[in-house]
Amino acid sequence: MLTINVAVLLAVIVFFRLRRRTQARSRNEERTTAVIILALGVLLAPTPVGQGILDLLGQLASGVTQAGR
Repeated sequence: MLTINVAVLLAVIVFFRLRRRTQARSRNEERTTAVIILALGVLLAPTPVGQGILDLLGQLASGVTQAGR
């Protein structure tokens, strides 16, 4: 039986939705894309990949803050 990871499926959908030209998008399409990206973030957050991304962004933010001093 084939199992599909929902996060991977949403990532593929986001990839193809963002490839379209910006001028061709309606507001409704932009809202739908934002909701899909938010759902992807919620699915990735508790995973080890999500935690790694959070740690990386935290280190990046810390480095930018220290560089600004």
